[in-house]
Amino acid sequence: MIEATGLTKHYGKTVAVDDLSFTVEPGRVTGFLGPNGAGKSTTMRMVLGLDTPTRGRVTVNGRDYRSLKQPLRVVGALLDAKWVHPNRSAHAHLHWLAKSNGIPLKRVDEVLDLVGLTQVAKRRAGSYSLGMSQRLGIAGTLLGDPDVLLFDEPVNGLDPEGILWIRQFMHRLADEGKTVFVSSHLLSEMAQTAQDLIVIGRGRLIAQTSTAQFIKEATEDAVRIRSPHLDRLRELLGDKARLTDSATGDGALVVHGVEAASIGELAAANGITLHELSPQLGSLEEAFMQLTKESVEYHAAE
Repeated sequence: MIEATGLTKHYGKTVAVDDLSFTVEPGRVTGFLGPNGAGKSTTMRMVLGLDTPTRGRVTVNGRDYRSLKQPLRVVGALLDAKWVHPNRSAHAHLHWLAKSNGIPLKRVDEVLDLVGLTQVAKRRAGSYSLGMSQRLGIAGTLLGDPDVLLFDEPVNGLDPEGILWIRQFMHRLADEGKTVFVSSHLLSEMAQTAQDLIVIGRGRLIAQTSTAQFIKEATEDAVRIRSPHLDRLRELLGDKARLTDSATGDGALVVHGVEAASIGELAAANGITLHELSPQLGSLEEAFMQLTKESVEYHAAE
């Protein structure tokens, strides 16, 4: 578990994190979202003792990270996939990490196999692609079999197979009871990966809730309809719903405020043929944009 209470970080006059409190529960994949400059990286650095809070505190399993004598056995973290010395092989890098934290050296080969790097373990890390470096970073997080794992943009540089692998792997780690905390800008991926969300803007908490509830509260579901009798449907729906034409320009009607089942029953009762009746659920991207629009630091011209 990760617990932050009143976490605050100032850099001179700049407030990077502002009185931030949250809890990351074990047994769940928790996404950490926010616009650029929201304070996500600073928060993760404070969790790992790399930055000192101006005020407040953050603990991992009830303890300050800096008090841990063998931290890799408690916390695994991937913040920068390219921090490995470029002239050191993947095997040598993990061997060094294992020795420094009292981890059995046989674990090195186990995690290299787990992330698919066994065949290139003796190559210099500097020759690795970004995707390979990400896998090496993930191997490092798993080395001590920790109960708490932090990932910052873990799918960056991975191919589709690698993205699917890390998504399923995170779910498996959570199923084992581990605490999995993931920061990412890929909202479509977070929608499939994260069960819970912590959303911040300008260093302050915007929401902490389940992913499903976050989307439900910030977006409006709709129903897309195609029919040769759309004019008749418009009349029947009348004031019951808000109607808009589909942005795709294919002549479909988008209905807000009435469930698909009710529309289908109305059409059947009036002998109206439907070519399409499909619920349009709100997306994480829509919900995120809606709730963080006041926290975006830099706006491009429209």
